[in-house]
Parts: sequence; C-alpha cells; structure tokens
Amino acid sequence: MGIFRRLRPQFWDGAADAGGPYRSLFNYRRLWWLSVALLTAVSLTPLCIMTVIDFGVTKRAVTQENLHRTTITTSNTRRTLTYFVDERLAALNFAAREEAYASLAMPGRLAELLKDLKAAFGGFMDLGVIDDTGKQIAYVGPYDLLGIDYSKEPWFTATAATGHYISDIFLGFRNVPHMVIAVRASRPDGGFFVLRATVDTQRINDILANLDLSGGGDAFLINHQGVLQTMSRSHGAVFEHLRLPVPSPSERTEVFETETAESGLIVGYAYIDRTPLILMVVKRQAELMKSWYAMRLDLFGFLAASMLVILVVIVGVATYMVEKIHAADQTRAKTLQQMEHTNRMASIGRLAAGVAHEINNPLAIINEKAGLMQDLLRYAKEPPSPERLAGLIDSILGSVERAGTITKRLLSFARHQEVHVAGVSLRKTAEEVLSFLTKEAEYRRIKVEVEAAADVPDIESDQGKLQQILLNLVNNAFQAMDDGGHLCLRVFAPNPESVAVSVSDNGCGIPAADVKRIFEPFYSTKKKKGGTGLGLSITYGLVQELGGTLAVESELGHGSTFTVTFPLSKGDADNAHTARG
Repeated sequence: MGIFRRLRPQFWDGAADAGGPYRSLFNYRRLWWLSVALLTAVSLTPLCIMTVIDFGVTKRAVTQENLHRTTITTSNTRRTLTYFVDERLAALNFAAREEAYASLAMPGRLAELLKDLKAAFGGFMDLGVIDDTGKQIAYVGPYDLLGIDYSKEPWFTATAATGHYISDIFLGFRNVPHMVIAVRASRPDGGFFVLRATVDTQRINDILANLDLSGGGDAFLINHQGVLQTMSRSHGAVFEHLRLPVPSPSERTEVFETETAESGLIVGYAYIDRTPLILMVVKRQAELMKSWYAMRLDLFGFLAASMLVILVVIVGVATYMVEKIHAADQTRAKTLQQMEHTNRMASIGRLAAGVAHEINNPLAIINEKAGLMQDLLRYAKEPPSPERLAGLIDSILGSVERAGTITKRLLSFARHQEVHVAGVSLRKTAEEVLSFLTKEAEYRRIKVEVEAAADVPDIESDQGKLQQILLNLVNNAFQAMDDGGHLCLRVFAPNPESVAVSVSDNGCGIPAADVKRIFEPFYSTKKKKGGTGLGLSITYGLVQELGGTLAVESELGHGSTFTVTFPLSKGDADNAHTARG
C-alpha cells in the first residue's frame, strides 16, 4: 500500500466540483479503469485473435504440407508402378508381334524369350502361349501348366476382347500370389493366340517397401473390391479386406483426411492405369503433427509473456493519459471562466450603443435646462423667480437620477462574477435585460413582447447569471431575425416545483441536423456573420451551473424557441445536478 500511495497519480483522489461549467468533466478514477479496460481489450483482443488465427493457420499449413507431401509420394509411386506395368506390357506386345506363332509354340524359343525378358526387364516368372481355344500349347516356367484350359477364365475372355489384360494379384493354379499380363496377337491362318506372362509381385513389394514415409506411413495396393494385394504394416495381410472404405474412382492422385477409432489418418490414393489396382498411402496425423504440438507450447508461452508486457505498458500509458486529461480539464475550467467574463464584457460592449443613447437623453435635458438657467441669470433684466429656478433644477435632478439608474443597471450586470443566490423575479430580470436592447429593437423595428402570469413565483438563483443567460438568448434571437421581426419572452410555471422562461423569435430557424450540436463549444451556424460558437455553449453551462435545463425547438424558416427551466429553490437545483452527475 505504501508503494501505491507513492505511485498514486494526482487525479486518483480528486473530486468533481459542485456543478456548473467549471466542474470536472470526468470521474477520473473511473476513466482510468475504463481506459485500462478498453486499451487492454483493444490491445489483447487482436493479439489473442491473431494467436488463435496463427494457431489455426499454422495447423492448416502443417496439415497442407503433410497432404502435399502425401500427394507427391502417391503420384511418384503411381508413376513408378505404372511404368513398371507398362514396360512389361510393351515388352510382351513387341515379342508377340515380332515372333512367329510357330516359333513361340516351340519350348526352346519360348525359353530363350523368357531369358531375354528377365535379363532386359526383370520380374518375369514364366511365359505361356495359349491358342484361340483357350488351351496353353506352350509353357516355360517353374510349374507344370502345359495343356491347361483357360477358355473359361475371365482374363482369357478379356484379352481376346480388348487385346491385352493385366490382372490383380491372385493365387490361381500356382497357389502363390502373382500377377498376369497377357496380350493378343494374330496368327497367319486368321486366328489368334495369347502370349501370357506371370510377373513376380516381389518387385512391386520392394517398390512400396523402399518408400520414405514419415508419420508411421504405410503404402500398399488394393483391388477395386478393397482386397489387399500387397503387404501392409498396419492394415491387414495380403488378400484380407481393407478396413478403410474403397476410395471413389479418379483419374488423378487424390488425398483426403479421415478418422478411425484409433486415430486420424491422411490417405493418398491413385488408380493405376490399365490395371484393377489402387495405390494407397496412409499416414497417421498424430505422428505427422508432433512438431506442431511442440511449437504450440512455445506459441502460448510467447502469448502469455506478451500479454504481461502489454498490461504493464497499458497501465503506464493509461495513467499518463488520464493525468494529462485531468491537467487539461483544470486548464479548461479556468479558460471557461475567462471566456464567460469575456463574453460578459462583449455583451456589455454590444449594449454600449443603447446605453449611450439612453444616457444621451437625460444629458440633453440637463444641458438644455442648465443653459436656460445660465441665460436667465446672465441676460434677464430681472432675476428669475425661485419657483422657475426650482422647476429647472428638478428637471436636471430627474435627468441625473435617470442616468444614474441606467448606469447602475449596467454596473450591476458587469460586476456579477461569483454565484450569489437570492430571491429573483424572472419577469423583472427579463424586463431589465430587454431595457438594454430597446434602442436596437426600435432601430430594427423588432416587436418585443413580455408575457408573464401574475402568480409566477420568484426563484432562488443568481441574478447576474440569469441576466447573462437571457441576454445571450435575446442577442441570439436578434441575430437570427431580419428587421421587422417579432420577439416574445414568456415567463411561466410548467409545474409547482419550477419556473421557466422561453425566448421565441420568427427568425431563420435552425436546421434539424444542427439542433443537437448548437450547444457544443465553437459550433456556430453564423460563422460567415462573425459567430464564434461560444454564446450558446456558455449559456448552456450557466444554466447547468444554476441547476436548470435548456431546451430548443426550431423549424427552419419559421423561427426558434429556447426554453430555460429553473427549480424554485437552490436545494432542488443541487439535487438535480447530483442526479445528472
């Protein structure tokens, strides 16, 4: 607590003034808390959002990278397997067309061809020649398959119909996993024969086993029925049904994500051209995402450290900003006091012409009566009678009293500075203010009316500030009206607890868009006519200082009505101010 007291800013225990335009604009402790809360929200919310977004983006990027690598691996392996199969299919096609049917039917020539194919391409296990009846008339290989009838085998029918056939991996007569490639060729007598080769699947297994697969990956072949054609590390043995669904046919390599009971998987697959085989590459997402999981901890650690640093900076910045606002508010209050005094002096200057004219009339009378007395004493053959002199002196004294009344009203208006609460009649105050502007109203042919009910009670308020308020409103109305206008001051009691005075004119009116802003400092609709935008702002502040309210009704082109409402007693004004504050 001792450290807090030493670091506590000046505004922390500051209290707002009692009221009026000079009170503090804010509860600075509350403003500090709001500033800290807002700055924290503005600073940390984007940081948290960016962290969450980065979290998601990074995860998606890692996932996309894994999908991309799986796609590349699957595509490259597909090309390798396709090339393996196409190479052997092309070799058989070449042999069937270049070799005569009679020579291929001889075991010696067929054995030489098998030897050449093994040496050139590898993977060939045996060769057989089948005539167009489906009977194998020649065979070279490790099994006794000569004379077997293949006429009812699907592969023979498919070869006879399409010209070539590539099987999936099956057991067949050999009872060992193997793959058959067969091609059809024409005989000189118009018939055809089939050259059939068995391909060793170990070469395919070697291709798949040598793949560099991360994330506990597994690569294997299945047929279109979902039966495993090669060995798999974690998805079953050869000729077992794959537990994953058979992917839909596609002419290109596809990759997708899927979930199993054990874990999430990334699956890449590709249909091998001209074969019933599907290449499958399966990886476990948990293994692939290990690096991202480690980075996630670093990301959250950085977030926590950043938030701590930001909070410290926010507290410092908020304290500095609120302290500056507090100092500016104190300066504002002093400036407003000066502005009010300046406005009062400006109003007095505006009234100077009317006051000078008012004083000029009694001075003219004094000058006339004094001159007459001088002439009577200097040139009259007989001394003037005392009665005549007394009458002239009474006229002079009456004029002096009239001038004194005018100057006293002006001095009374000019001297009021601090709030001095006393019983005040709004009607008399309004009439006094209008007396300063009588000559201007006469000169501009403005009709001025004062309406006041006889039972309107006095209020407890400051007369000088009431005069300033009414003078500002009347001056504002005069500026809004053309010559020949009409001004009405109406004093009335809207309810038993308050008294109101309204100032209505038939001037230009105020645009609806400007009505809400006319009480803002320096906002004026008459800047082209020299308006400063301070008159109504100061008036609004004075009304608040006295505990009243100021409302405006205006219609463009038809005039405006400003209504000021005051409570009857100062206690009611203080309560109203407390409720608003």
